[in-house]
Amino acid sequence: MPFRVLVPCAAVALALSGAAAQADPGYYVVSAYDNAGQRTVDFRYWTVKTPGSPATLWPEVGIGYGVNSRWYTELFASYIGDWDAGMQLSSWNWQNEVLLTQGQWPVDVALHASLIQLHGYEHGWAIEYGPVLQTDLWRTQVNFNAFFEREFIDGEPAEPTELKYQWQVKQRWKPWLAFGLQGFGELGPWNRWAPRSEQSHRAGPALFGSLPIGRQTLIYQAAILKGRVYGGNATMFSMRVQLAF
Repeated sequence: MPFRVLVPCAAVALALSGAAAQADPGYYVVSAYDNAGQRTVDFRYWTVKTPGSPATLWPEVGIGYGVNSRWYTELFASYIGDWDAGMQLSSWNWQNEVLLTQGQWPVDVALHASLIQLHGYEHGWAIEYGPVLQTDLWRTQVNFNAFFEREFIDGEPAEPTELKYQWQVKQRWKPWLAFGLQGFGELGPWNRWAPRSEQSHRAGPALFGSLPIGRQTLIYQAAILKGRVYGGNATMFSMRVQLAF
């Protein structure tokens, strides 16, 4: 879940139509699960399209590993651009999830933490952290996460600590196909939320599934989200494909 406060101004303008942004307008719902010993090759891709502007694209590629039954870690590179100008590296990201419970409570709890090095800024970096909550109601999985983010330049905070959220409801049907809803939002500074007109809130339908490929498993998800991104209307598409082995 990387940050883009310092991405090239042109790309930000395309994505947000000139609105001031404190964070990326999209990413993926973090889940709490045990995948000890599992290795993954991870490809993520999402877009932001505002009326009258070209879509801005964020492809990401990485590798992940389930260190043990409680700790998952992933290193990935994130790019930004559009179809005309091409892609350029935006950040390096080290993402971690640590399970604090494993079924002994009605709601499983994990801790999410990411360290982001902002490309093009030798001393620019960011952190993201917060609780991950997940529960199951028969065949329905429900997630809610609240994350804090802070950016630094030359060791000094560049912006106030921001608060954002993500949620997901997934109805299991078959291993290869599940249906659900996802939602994301950015509220502004954690202790002094931005005016409603400047906040981001978006939601939409999502599909999930996994397919065996020999000894490997292909895990996928995709969603179309509509709503507001930093004060402006926007449509988002997100996709994630993992090859697990």
